[in-house]
Amino acid sequence: MGGYGIGDVPHVELTADDRSSLSESDEAQAALMAEAVIHVSERDEVLGPMSKLEAHRGAGAFHRAFSVLLFNSKGEMLLQRRSMDKVTFPGVWANACCSHPLHEEGELDEVDAMGVKRAAIRKLEQELGIDPTTISESDLTFMTKMRYAARMNATWIEREIDHILVMTADVELKPNPNEVAEVMWVSNEALEAMLIEERPAHEAVAPWFRSIAARIMTKDWWQHHAHAEKLAELADDRIHDMGDISHMLPGAEGADLLTSIMEVKPLIEARIESSLRASRHERLGNAMMHLIEGGGKRMRATLPWLIAKAVGEAHSGLLDIGAAIETVHNFTLVHDDIMDDDEVRRGRNAVHVEYGMPTAINAGDAMLAIAFERLVQAENLEAHDVAPLVNRIAWMVRRVSEGQQLDIEFEDRLNVSEEDYLEMIEGKTAVMFLICAEIGARISGADEETIQLMAEWGKAVGLCFQLMDDIIDVLSDSETLGKPAGSDIAQGKRTLMVIHALRQPESPVKERLLGALGKGDEVSEASLSDGLAALQELGSVTYAREMAEAFHAQAHACLDRIEDGPALVALRELTDFQLARLH
Repeated sequence: MGGYGIGDVPHVELTADDRSSLSESDEAQAALMAEAVIHVSERDEVLGPMSKLEAHRGAGAFHRAFSVLLFNSKGEMLLQRRSMDKVTFPGVWANACCSHPLHEEGELDEVDAMGVKRAAIRKLEQELGIDPTTISESDLTFMTKMRYAARMNATWIEREIDHILVMTADVELKPNPNEVAEVMWVSNEALEAMLIEERPAHEAVAPWFRSIAARIMTKDWWQHHAHAEKLAELADDRIHDMGDISHMLPGAEGADLLTSIMEVKPLIEARIESSLRASRHERLGNAMMHLIEGGGKRMRATLPWLIAKAVGEAHSGLLDIGAAIETVHNFTLVHDDIMDDDEVRRGRNAVHVEYGMPTAINAGDAMLAIAFERLVQAENLEAHDVAPLVNRIAWMVRRVSEGQQLDIEFEDRLNVSEEDYLEMIEGKTAVMFLICAEIGARISGADEETIQLMAEWGKAVGLCFQLMDDIIDVLSDSETLGKPAGSDIAQGKRTLMVIHALRQPESPVKERLLGALGKGDEVSEASLSDGLAALQELGSVTYAREMAEAFHAQAHACLDRIEDGPALVALRELTDFQLARLH
């Protein structure tokens, strides 16, 4: 089967747009992007077929893979340098063969890892020209699994549940030049030296192989490579969580914010749903899910993961933490809508409108408890990390409640100062960004200086976010907002713009604002529109925007102190997010 074409294996027909996106790629390699790989969950549960293109482009998706560690009788391991014709990760050095089982009966077989072993023999022939009659599935020993993500650039990413196989055989190699640029046999010592060398991106060690070599395999694998019984004793049924290892590739380029969020958003939402749907009462579960099902950007939820990628090591426990924080956030929104008497959230009925006030209050209370349940069950956390983590999240909830209480009281106070307002939004909004960033850095293993720096970044982003949210309420229409435009003015909220406007000298323009401020349902559409216009004429919108831009600059200054890497692309775009909404 050496040099087989796409018609020889299970495949998914690519669309015209898909084929167009590959127009500059090698023709043979582009054709193989239609291979039907096995789409899997984080737990390696089969979800169905998926084109190799879809699994690797943009946010990508988890799919089943294998890595063959091939030894010879001298105890040397075979490495291959991937052809420069490859669509993903061209030129990097990796293990003897790393590829994908395909979505067909034989390669889906999970008994004794038979499916991945069959796929390995197929690819050992196709890539290295190894005669399949000279080896068999019994020569391959399954060792363990590894879950990881590695981004090459904004377009291409690997996201795999990698089944690691070991084989010892003295084989004749006839490398396929379309797949393999060169090969070499290395000793354990030579490989260790290779792992610490500084190498250019096109000759670097592949991130997945680096993870296997440095973090999973041991000297015992080398010692017992030719003894299947001994290897079997070293094997395990774990899925080793490597997190995002993009930083291991020199010159890796990060993706934009939306793509970076979409890499993990479905995983976080699945965690949230599994927690909230666990309720024994269907109506309560539906009420808790109501806002979640309404969508949302999930920026707070994904932030611990995004921060960890930028300053340390990311792992799936950060997704559990993100799910807990997002659940807390939605709990506050349920209660906010009740306190503010807002009937619409994210373009749909608020929970208290859809399910009634008592159920909405009860749902919010339950969500807070469930968030902490998810938090203490987070994966990959050391026992000594849990108590401080719970303490910081609890502190966040208290600060959010204090900020909300100030917001409530401000509606009946005329003398709210800028300092009062900033204290309120720090608690109500900024502290959640602060804690997400702080926890992401701490759980990633960053040093204390970096942890505090990222907390400062989170606070500045949060303050900018709330200031801009207030401005957007003034400048956007109801359809864009998903709630009535100008509702903050009608409710009499003391935003920075209103505080600035109220301290201006008496004037007809100020009277127009006062004609709408705090009038609630009694305000006419024309009067509300006139009040919003008055805010702009008084210079209050510009004043608030300038303060938002100052916090925006402060946040970027924090990022400037972080070592550059692919994950910073998304963090910088997140920093710009609210300002960009008005451009």
